[in-house]
Amino acid sequence: MAALEGCRCRGASGRNNNNSSSSSSSSILYSILKSDSLASAEEHQHHQHHQHPQQQTLQHLLHKTSSTGAANAASSSSSSAAAAAPSSLQELRQQACSCGSTRRRGILRSPQVTCKAASAVLVKTLRFVKNVPCFRELPEDDQLTLIRSCWAPLLVLGLAQDRVDFETTETVEPSMLQRILTGLPDRQSELPAGQSRGAAGVSVADIDAIKSFLKKCWSVDISTKEYAYLKGAVLFNPDVEGLRCLHYIQSLRREAHQALNEHVRLIHREDTTRFAKLLIALSMLRALSPPVVAQLFFRPVIGTVSIEEVLMEMFYGK
Repeated sequence: MAALEGCRCRGASGRNNNNSSSSSSSSILYSILKSDSLASAEEHQHHQHHQHPQQQTLQHLLHKTSSTGAANAASSSSSSAAAAAPSSLQELRQQACSCGSTRRRGILRSPQVTCKAASAVLVKTLRFVKNVPCFRELPEDDQLTLIRSCWAPLLVLGLAQDRVDFETTETVEPSMLQRILTGLPDRQSELPAGQSRGAAGVSVADIDAIKSFLKKCWSVDISTKEYAYLKGAVLFNPDVEGLRCLHYIQSLRREAHQALNEHVRLIHREDTTRFAKLLIALSMLRALSPPVVAQLFFRPVIGTVSIEEVLMEMFYGK
């Protein structure tokens, strides 16, 4: 595998040889598996002894909003049950775009519980990324670019692996006529100062997309190794613009897909459709919107703070 000239990846030059494809796949994904195991071991150790500084970053924000979150949770529990979801995403879009109908949005039913679980998964995810040798050998610009592009799908993948489920409650956004008659702001960006943007929720269609991905993973019963391979395929995304080591990152993704395929063929020989199911899950994951993930799982905690600022603080320990 070739690396771009000027790339500081030590592992890139050593891969440009005549080794078999299976051996090269094992090399990169062995490090990914090792990093995943290390992250789990460190997570267990930190729970036993002390709280990790990254966890304290989000726990501090959680503590600051605990009183607000408790009030929101009480309000949510007293609200009526959500209406049945439409049978297709097209119907959801039609409802969202129709001027004469209400726009269906949802918020977490128990924001403090779910946000705390998501925060723990985010800490574990960033620790995993930092421990992948091939990632650490990339130029810092590429590291930042990849983190910004992959943190959300990696987080949702981590939610699936840790079997973190969540419940939402639907909020009905006023129609245009109601806004005119009551003097409400026309757009979410015009919310009054001090009012949480997270209170407006996210599209029900986006929530359904996240839940569909989680259910897909759980129905396939993805193993720990398969989750590690999928993380490698998500982390090394050559489709992101501005990468310096583009060819090297492309080779790492190819190895991740190839190793996943070889693992499935070896362990699940009788299931000829399993690899295709995993690729479908991967495509569903890549279609998720990072702003939606941030809005749903972290806006109740961080408020107006940029999620990228939180990520950089956690990743670099600033």
